[in-house]
Amino acid sequence: MFRKIINFVILLPLAVVLILLSVANRNSVTLALNPFRPEDSVLSLHAPFFVFLFLALMIGILLGSAATWLAQGKYRKQARSLVEDQMKWQNKAPAAPRPANPAPTSGIRQIEA
Repeated sequence: MFRKIINFVILLPLAVVLILLSVANRNSVTLALNPFRPEDSVLSLHAPFFVFLFLALMIGILLGSAATWLAQGKYRKQARSLVEDQMKWQNKAPAAPRPANPAPTSGIRQIEA
């Protein structure tokens, strides 16, 4: 429940800001990918400005996620190593002895004569 409230408090204002940004920046612009001849239409893109803003935002999120994932690789490797050690020691441990006459599971005591 708390997580839903936090998501609502964060995502709703973010959605409002993105919608307002889209409406305010809907004019068509040209992104020239050729720095030596910007007027070259082969290496240029025409789109509303908010499209370029959203693309930059998505690329930033993807690059940040990839950098975080790569930075945390040593911790994932350490966790895998610990799990392997745990499994190795668990397999080496002797099995616990079982009782010869286990207690009934029904909850009713059996009276021996």
